[in-house]
Amino acid sequence: IDDFTKVDYSLNSLPAVFQPFIDLNLKGTVYPAGNYTGPPYVAAPFTIPDQSDSMLYLAFSEYFFQTSSFAYYSAGAFNITIAEETCNYFNISSEIFSSIIPEVAKYSVTPYPVMLKLMATEIPIISLEQDSFTAEIQGSMEVFAVLPDSATQSLFTMNIAANTSIALNIFDQKLMGSLCLNRLQLSLAHSNVGFFEVSLLENILSYILQTEVIPSANGK
Repeated sequence: IDDFTKVDYSLNSLPAVFQPFIDLNLKGTVYPAGNYTGPPYVAAPFTIPDQSDSMLYLAFSEYFFQTSSFAYYSAGAFNITIAEETCNYFNISSEIFSSIIPEVAKYSVTPYPVMLKLMATEIPIISLEQDSFTAEIQGSMEVFAVLPDSATQSLFTMNIAANTSIALNIFDQKLMGSLCLNRLQLSLAHSNVGFFEVSLLENILSYILQTEVIPSANGK
């Protein structure tokens, strides 16, 4: 699929051939690239609704998304460093955090660029629901100040727990998804600037991320 994952789409059984249709039962298991250790999930059987007004029907099970989440987590794809240049583009600096967290202002009087390290600490849990699916995410975010000599100084690390819902719709022959943040919880894991309450930062991030639109993909 990409540098992180491979997919096994071999047939689970012989194709079932009927007069009006053919059923192809594919395994649909996603693995970390170079590692074919079986994922810790069991595929449950499911059926496609009996319809006949379209030429082709595709169905993706919860197992497919669960193994995808496991594969990307195992390959380290959810460990992301947001570099100084990207933070500068979005106007994120120690000065921004100082306006929210007074302890940062006391620790660093001079504004510095920042760098963020995001990490998933557990395998994201994906659950399918009617017309949408939800994702439970556990992770951490470490904030670094980038000093004039390009050295970095860790300011603080926060634990992150988030629950999101993604609803899919087809509009104008494009697959569209809307992402809604249902819950966001932050807790202070470690701080080099002293203890501080994260509730204000939590509220601001929740407001910013409340509703987002996933980029559309061509398809019908």
